[in-house]
Amino acid sequence: MTNTPNSNRQPSQTEHTLTLPDRQIRYQASAAWQTLYEREKPVAEMFHVAYLVEPEAKSDSPRPLTFVFNGGPGAASAYLHMGALGPKRIYFDTNGSLPKPPVRLVDNLESWLSFTDLVFIDPIGTGFSRSLPPDKHGKDGESKDSSDQSGSSHSGESDKPQEIEFWEVERDLRALGEFIQRFLSRQKRWLSPIFIAGESYGGFRVARLARKLQQEFGVGLSGAILISPALEFSLLGGSDYNLTSWATLLPSFAAAAAHHGRAKWAVTPGDLQSHMAAAEAFARKILIPLLATGDAYPVEERQAAYQQLADLIGLPLSVVERQAGRIDIEVFARELLRDQQRIVGLYDASITAIDPFPNRPLYEGSDPTLDGLDRLFTGAINSHLRDTLGIETDLSYYLLNYETFKAWKFDLKGELKQGFIGAVDDLRVGMTLNPYMQVYITHGFFDLVTPYFASNHLADLMRLNPELRPNLTLKHYQGGHMFYTWDDSRQQWFREMGQFYQRAGGEGWGVGSGG
Repeated sequence: MTNTPNSNRQPSQTEHTLTLPDRQIRYQASAAWQTLYEREKPVAEMFHVAYLVEPEAKSDSPRPLTFVFNGGPGAASAYLHMGALGPKRIYFDTNGSLPKPPVRLVDNLESWLSFTDLVFIDPIGTGFSRSLPPDKHGKDGESKDSSDQSGSSHSGESDKPQEIEFWEVERDLRALGEFIQRFLSRQKRWLSPIFIAGESYGGFRVARLARKLQQEFGVGLSGAILISPALEFSLLGGSDYNLTSWATLLPSFAAAAAHHGRAKWAVTPGDLQSHMAAAEAFARKILIPLLATGDAYPVEERQAAYQQLADLIGLPLSVVERQAGRIDIEVFARELLRDQQRIVGLYDASITAIDPFPNRPLYEGSDPTLDGLDRLFTGAINSHLRDTLGIETDLSYYLLNYETFKAWKFDLKGELKQGFIGAVDDLRVGMTLNPYMQVYITHGFFDLVTPYFASNHLADLMRLNPELRPNLTLKHYQGGHMFYTWDDSRQQWFREMGQFYQRAGGEGWGVGSGG
């Protein structure tokens, strides 16, 4: 490209060592902005952090490379970066509960650097990623209005942020595809086994990119990892007429109720897995027919079903009757422990908090499992980038940009399926384009926002060819949306992913290599 952006944003490159119980991993950390182009003109700079390990011995097979991003839309990659995958992580209490201030960083013994190089990407408008201002000079040489460092234009219509161009499904995916393609070229990594990993809406991105990267950008994928994904938006909100989401929530309600001692155990007391299995069977065999039949469902059978539902999810029968079996996540979070004046988290219903307004009819407080995390991840990523990696910038790091979330456009120009946006079709096509690509979908049991049973349900409906079905793995863990904050779950997931990379990326790159 002949066009070069006028940017004073300086990259940083540092050397580090991650000390593990059995070995040391020496790696190079590169924190930098990569330019995105539109018709060969620079339009944005995407911030990223790359951790690249230099193998001790020359190997004929290149080391795997994984591109990582979060969701939102509007979330930076700091959650996976500082919570699970990077060489440093935030210290949480054993069961994922929030520690008292200040934030504490520790060496991450479960860092994926053990088996893959990592590139954490912040989409435009998150982290330090920003649009570039348009040409500041007109044809006559007179200066035009400029943009400030945050990327907010003062000359456009109603002061809209410049990044809004990128806050749309297809433009966002295209930006990620361009970034990945350009990174592979600059780093000469086209022959590496390539993986993509995304959390929440980032899982939606992974499913869409599983097709787009291969079909439009020529990037072959060895593996795609979807972490607490939102795959079909029709499952994110139920109504009187859209029934499936009520059923896919039920097993997570049951898991949370059992965790808090409010459920009547369906099989064996203390056996969480069997209780969740009973909830899954109830959801499929009783709840969906009940909701679908409506008023034609026999009254006595309906009452028996309501009682069984109340027993499974630990709510009073009166609440289940009032909701007619349609239990919203906010209702569940408020009602499960209402007698203790506590609420449960939406993103991790194993975590509770004091209800600040116990006498008001609706819950009016913040969600402790999302809003409570801001102080941890904001402090952690700023310290790590500025102090450890040496980035110098006056930009604010946008951990979760609500302006992005509110402005996001889901218009797919006529490609919506039945009025809703989805990604499973693209995942199916991606798996057929590349019958060697391995796919791993994972959730936390107690996540009410993207419940695990939704992905199980969708996998059962994908109708994958018998040759491809073994390429799809679904595995879920104790915890919530970020189940990796639980020590046991993070450690188990780490071992599972080491095996996954060996299957997907070839022999010799599992846990224990690359030191």
